[in-house]
Amino acid sequence: MTAAQATAPHGDVAPHRLDSEGNVDWVGAITRRHTWKIIGAVVLGLFAAAAGLAQPALIGQLISAVGSNADMLIPIIVVLALFCAEAALTAFQAYSMGRTGERIVYETRTALIEKVLFSDVKAFTKLRLGDISSRIVADTSMLKIALSQSLASILVDAAMLIGGLVLMFLIDPLLLGVTALCMTVSSVLSLILARRLRKVAQKQRSIMGEFGADLHRAMGAMTTVKACRAESLESNRIGGLALSARRSGIKVSALSSLLSPAMSIGLQASLAAVIVTGMGRVATGTMEAADLTAFIMYLFYLVSPLVTLFMGIGQLQQGRAAIARINELAAVDQEAPVRLPADAAAVTGRPSEIVSAQDTVVHGKRGVEFQQVSFGYEDEPTLDGVSFAVPPRGLTAIVGPSGAGKTTLLQLLMRFYPMQGGRILLNGENVESIPVNVLRGLVGYVQQESTTLHGTIGDNLVYGEEHATTAEVERALWLSGLDGMVSRLPKGLQTPLGDSGVGLSGGQRQRLSIARMLIRRPTVLLLDEATSNLDSESELTLRNTIRNVANECSVISVAHRMSTVVDAGKIVVMDQGRVQSIGSHIELMRSSPLYQRLTSIQFSAQAPAQHSPNGSNGSAAPNGAPRREAGHAPIIRGGR
Repeated sequence: MTAAQATAPHGDVAPHRLDSEGNVDWVGAITRRHTWKIIGAVVLGLFAAAAGLAQPALIGQLISAVGSNADMLIPIIVVLALFCAEAALTAFQAYSMGRTGERIVYETRTALIEKVLFSDVKAFTKLRLGDISSRIVADTSMLKIALSQSLASILVDAAMLIGGLVLMFLIDPLLLGVTALCMTVSSVLSLILARRLRKVAQKQRSIMGEFGADLHRAMGAMTTVKACRAESLESNRIGGLALSARRSGIKVSALSSLLSPAMSIGLQASLAAVIVTGMGRVATGTMEAADLTAFIMYLFYLVSPLVTLFMGIGQLQQGRAAIARINELAAVDQEAPVRLPADAAAVTGRPSEIVSAQDTVVHGKRGVEFQQVSFGYEDEPTLDGVSFAVPPRGLTAIVGPSGAGKTTLLQLLMRFYPMQGGRILLNGENVESIPVNVLRGLVGYVQQESTTLHGTIGDNLVYGEEHATTAEVERALWLSGLDGMVSRLPKGLQTPLGDSGVGLSGGQRQRLSIARMLIRRPTVLLLDEATSNLDSESELTLRNTIRNVANECSVISVAHRMSTVVDAGKIVVMDQGRVQSIGSHIELMRSSPLYQRLTSIQFSAQAPAQHSPNGSNGSAAPNGAPRREAGHAPIIRGGR
């Protein structure tokens, strides 16, 4: 990866235009890329409208020809040709606009997915997952309706109406005046309904987002819901949102259903007035019967475009409500590839783009340094001037009571959040000047709650590293202690897993998460309570594994179970966001009252021999993987 590639921002350059809600108009920017395709589809629709508008005039000529016994063959052929041309052009226009609409929706969805995946972690945590899904799936579907149906329909129908009115004026201005008088009232009423429809539709989209978010939350915590006997509680609460969605949907349907009758009443009144007025003028000889027939046909021809015009306006108003929600999601803060380009040159003496070279950091010998790091969530301080160094090899443990800021340190090293003070150096480079994708290739992170994705064991193992070799896979399995389990499975790495790792025990899921990171051969491996789901025997084996990994890279382990940190070469004791003590297990047992208290709580019932660190590393295994000690192989059972 080159420096330019590593520091390139994700997505397109943000458009400068804003939508009606004040958000950056991402949907508009995507739509403008297809302007010529939309224009082409509209032009086809205009040709179809022209073919339709010519038909009443020609039919009027046919009526005149019947009265004069003139040849009707050519007029009939022309009318039939216009019928066929209108049908073909209308179909081709609908297909062209539908195809363009699908393309716009596709680009909008992929842009939203990229925006969400590359969003800043702090901004992402403020979003609700169900609402995100609703915007990406349901709102973009509404966008398709607005673009592929309403937009083209409005333009073509408006052109057909204007053309029809002009031709009707040429036939008889008086009858057009009668028609316009009746239509004005219904048109004003329809516009008022359309504006009201947009507000109601926007509220409905928000309610549907809340409904989807709460449903997603309950489904994701199904075991907790059942364990707490909260099925009725969740059913009533989510059912209440479903009721709100139903009520808002009824309002949308009611307003939508009024648009068509409002125009129909105006058209029927117009038709009645035109027939009465026109027949009277024909009877007095001031108007030809053929002209009245053509005028009435134009009025009938305008019924459909006028109704669809206002229905299209209603659909477009609903689409605008969806567009506002899409633009709001697209405006989520993005993760900066490099946060401190100016500081990078000050720290390293080189331009910031050179700092992104991965080998500069990989081949460093200085490990990790936390220098006066400060951070807080919202207004609550979490870290206050934390400083300590982690060697490039070996195990460093961070311990302390809950809320001490241990996990936050790891998340700052991963650049999930921006530091509010101080800095973190990785082999001498400020992590905020290292491109984020390079940094996360160098630092492996295993969370407290192991995440297992739907797919096979192999898919989970090479997730993000699809080009891993067989040797790298075998090495990761060996180091994590999963090789025995995988070899006993009939399908091996191709064994399918359900959502959230259904099919593996908690400890096995945790081991799989560790193996996923080991396959990357990270410079630094972060373990956030990685042994929390392991039984005693599996924990002992994993401790040996961690020691072996620590011979190759720097391992930083956050732990509450003190039995997992006694092997560490350095232990950092934290409390209330500050470093209280640093030393080995033996040193801290002598000098740190807090460490003594944390240790005594867990070890009070254990033999002193269990407190002593075990320095054995085991012998080498195939593919460069250290061999586990005899008698320490974990007993891993299939299933949960």
